[in-house]
Amino acid sequence: MSEDRSAPAAKFETLAMPGREHGGYEVLRAAVAEGNLHVSLRRAFDALEVCKIRLADGARHIGRIYALEAGLCEEDVVEKVRVLFAAETERPTDIGRTNATR
Repeated sequence: MSEDRSAPAAKFETLAMPGREHGGYEVLRAAVAEGNLHVSLRRAFDALEVCKIRLADGARHIGRIYALEAGLCEEDVVEKVRVLFAAETERPTDIGRTNATR
């Protein structure tokens, strides 16, 4: 893939949502606009342990997509995500803001 990800998109591009045929509900939507991350989030799990597992699942998905598209080692990417996540949670560079709606 050779697209310039830093260039502004002429239109908003969405991704396909897998698994819709099984029912369920969306818990996370994220987009980058003007270089900033925008997130919609629904608290979906009562146990924080489940959130930890889902974050780890997300790191593995990141590793796979970088392995597929950029030729990087999946395990190396996952480890880098883990290290950077720990550093960012300890010393945030931008805490952003969160709005809750129902």
